[in-house]
Amino acid sequence: MDEKKTTKKKSMVREYTEALLIALVLAMLIRIFVVEPFKIPSGSMIPSLLIGDHLLVSKFIYKFSQPKRGDVIVFKYPDNPARNFIKRIIAVGGDTLEIKDKVVFVNGIQQDEAYIQHQFPDVLPARFSTRDNFGPVEVPQNYYFMMGDNRDSSLDSRFWDNRFVNRRAIVGKAVILYWSWKRDELPLESPNDTLLEKIAQGGKNMLYYITHFPGVVRWNRIAHVIH
Repeated sequence: MDEKKTTKKKSMVREYTEALLIALVLAMLIRIFVVEPFKIPSGSMIPSLLIGDHLLVSKFIYKFSQPKRGDVIVFKYPDNPARNFIKRIIAVGGDTLEIKDKVVFVNGIQQDEAYIQHQFPDVLPARFSTRDNFGPVEVPQNYYFMMGDNRDSSLDSRFWDNRFVNRRAIVGKAVILYWSWKRDELPLESPNDTLLEKIAQGGKNMLYYITHFPGVVRWNRIAHVIH
């Protein structure tokens, strides 16, 4: 009798272990080939995306279609491929792009960009900065010119040494917000923090989330489709 119980228990343990392994493999495959979570760490895409937004990136959508102007995408940062960036496609291969006094022109046509914001009213001459006056420049085939929606505070194609994003560097298209914290109201970790300092800061932030829940959640942004 005891032997039967032991055999049954081993069988249950094996079944649960197999189910867990299958679930882990499926989750890994989904992350690799289908969707991947991504969180917004900076304000370069404000007002479209806020610090603390958590979104899903479709990794298969561009298997069936081409990236186009206006898409918000995650990609490998051209000047450091180890980092992922998120920006909006402003011009595609073959386009001629020019920025005049903060206004974007693609192929000579002024772009209607209702999604952007400018923090500073001053216009910087091209001889001082590429922020407000840039180009004209032609985008190479299979490359993309990227800009953040927060135009005066975005490190993007206007400033990179490797100006354009290669098609192969695209991780996927940002499609939907699944969660959003008011992270911009919390102190952020510094890149120079030690591991212990990062852990301590993370603990403080988590305590803040718990004690101020549900006020720290941006409920109106959950399930928001990204345009």
